[in-house]
Amino acid sequence: MSLPAATLTDQNGKPADFRSAVRHLQELNVTDMLAVNSTILDNMQSSVALIPQMAEHLIAAGGKRLRPLLTLSAARGLGYSEDKHVLLAAAVELIHAATLLHDDVIDESHLRRGAKTANVIWGNKESVLVGDFIFSRAFELMVKTEHLKVLDILSHASGVIAEGEVMQLGTQKNIAATKDMYLCVIKAKTAALFAAATRAGAVIAGASETQEQALYDYGQHLGIAYQMVDDALDYEGTEAALGKSVGDDFREGKMTLPVVYAIEAATDQERSFWSRTISDGNIQDGDFDQACALMKRHDCVSRTLMEARQHAEKAISRLETLPGTGHFDALIDLADMSVGRGY
Repeated sequence: MSLPAATLTDQNGKPADFRSAVRHLQELNVTDMLAVNSTILDNMQSSVALIPQMAEHLIAAGGKRLRPLLTLSAARGLGYSEDKHVLLAAAVELIHAATLLHDDVIDESHLRRGAKTANVIWGNKESVLVGDFIFSRAFELMVKTEHLKVLDILSHASGVIAEGEVMQLGTQKNIAATKDMYLCVIKAKTAALFAAATRAGAVIAGASETQEQALYDYGQHLGIAYQMVDDALDYEGTEAALGKSVGDDFREGKMTLPVVYAIEAATDQERSFWSRTISDGNIQDGDFDQACALMKRHDCVSRTLMEARQHAEKAISRLETLPGTGHFDALIDLADMSVGRGY
């Protein structure tokens, strides 16, 4: 992992945008993150050549490394001075990496972080099997912490993430899917790992039940907000900024919150459009532009971002109950800036 670039701040000394908020977290945890990266590389070694090759591809693709940063910052924010949080943070990142490999197969994705996905380069079967290998390594790292509770937290989160993916398949192409159904999906497939990351960091640091719950709630609300922004960006982002194709959710028939809002507000003619494109998967030239225009007409993306802002504020309010530290201040800034991100 290269050293983070300098953080840009506003006139009040706070990170100027989401990218700067991430950089600030990286700066605070730079030594720990170097140890996390080294731990990941050490645990991706195998006599089967494809495994380290694919692992290297994942690591070289970069990424924000938010989840391990959450674990490190939760532990350090509570004054933790040992090193087992590094093992936990590496395990969290490996769980995330394994789910990415599996997700790209399920979604038939071609781009991630601006590079070809592993399933495009090596194939679907290879991606699934290497994803399974990475999961196994994550569990080995959890065991090395010699802490049963964090093993329980992260193993439970892994199961919940899988449940979320199955739930999403159940709502896909279903224009009757509701906001509540959507929330159930994203709480499981995204927010569960954010919440487990912060909670595990708190537990390894010897947090009280109140501190543990506050950090869990922070992670969950941040994860919900983060996924909502992701879903909004699929209709208003750019491929250059996102590092992946825009409109993928639309083409896959995913019932994300912007689509739920658009269908709720649709005229009979508009509902026929959503039925043809989402339910039937009959997508024609210009349909994605039409979908974006309908969302703009009904303020679907802005409503999604307003909902994300509410969850970001809930995340902030939970951390504000804890004693102020540099790490917790950085986590507050991260949540604050997360809704305005463009990638």
